[in-house]
Amino acid sequence: MITLISSLLVFLLVVMLHELGHFTVAKLSGIKVNEFSIGMGPKIYQKEKGETFYSLRILPVGGYVAMEGEEENSHDPRAFNNVHIFKRMAVVLAGAFMNFVLGFLAFTIIFSIVGYGSNEIDKVIENSPAMTSGLKTGDKIIKINGSPTRDIYDINSVISKNNDKEMNFFIDRKGELLKFSIKPQFSEENKMYLIGITSKIDHSFLKSISLGADRTLQMSKMIIQSIKMMFSGSFKMEYLSGPVGVVQLIGSESSKGFLNFLQILGLISVNLGVFNLLPIPALDGGKFLFLLIEAIMGKPINEKIEQGLSLIGISLLFSLMIYVTIFNDIGRLFNK
Repeated sequence: MITLISSLLVFLLVVMLHELGHFTVAKLSGIKVNEFSIGMGPKIYQKEKGETFYSLRILPVGGYVAMEGEEENSHDPRAFNNVHIFKRMAVVLAGAFMNFVLGFLAFTIIFSIVGYGSNEIDKVIENSPAMTSGLKTGDKIIKINGSPTRDIYDINSVISKNNDKEMNFFIDRKGELLKFSIKPQFSEENKMYLIGITSKIDHSFLKSISLGADRTLQMSKMIIQSIKMMFSGSFKMEYLSGPVGVVQLIGSESSKGFLNFLQILGLISVNLGVFNLLPIPALDGGKFLFLLIEAIMGKPINEKIEQGLSLIGISLLFSLMIYVTIFNDIGRLFNK
């Protein structure tokens, strides 16, 4: 039951925020919106307010914003096809933008609850390189070699790049700047090189915002890198998950607690944001590409060509989804 409820909640939040992005920017741009719908399939609720129908549909797997003149030519001056191209571009990009916002909010909440490891030493481990070198509780590691270290993540990142090489640690000890040469040791328990310290946990909300933004950016870069690897052939298709696999993942993580639910919510939301910006016809990225070509050429792409490319894009995406669902998701279920 928790898998079903948590999956529905994640999909509804991710889809609703995505479509709300399109809807809000369309309204702000003066575009006529005929319908704002959450879900697909038969309607289970509908309300008309002003010129727009607001509907809830039975399948919580998508949604849409039906704008006047988006799929067909319209003579209405407020139709999507008649407003300035920059407004159309903003509407197209707004959905993915809101997915990044949702991911950022989820990660920020996580950091504000659990805190983060600062660059201030809370404890020096007995017989560690840090203790041997003379580091003390309360010392702040402000720089390693030439790299600034704002928190424990920066510290571990620099150490992992140098491994067992001796490094210069610049320490702020009650306002006095000191330098220590330290050679990390490999930890069998953590499977990484460490100097033997624990950091003071900080709950600064401003820092949580900064870390939330950084986590969103780093995750986006990681997803883009995975997509590049997939096209180059170095990323195995068996690692991909379809709808069944995603639902299983949401249920598994959500059962571990609220923070894990937020983590998977942020991950899926950022994934959707990046995926939607891919320059594939039928996705927001493909629509933006068509608008960019229109802006450069001074006229829109031939309608039949655009429809044909969009149909190809949809067919490829559905084929990929079916392949991943059958051979990866269902295959994993039978192999358990």
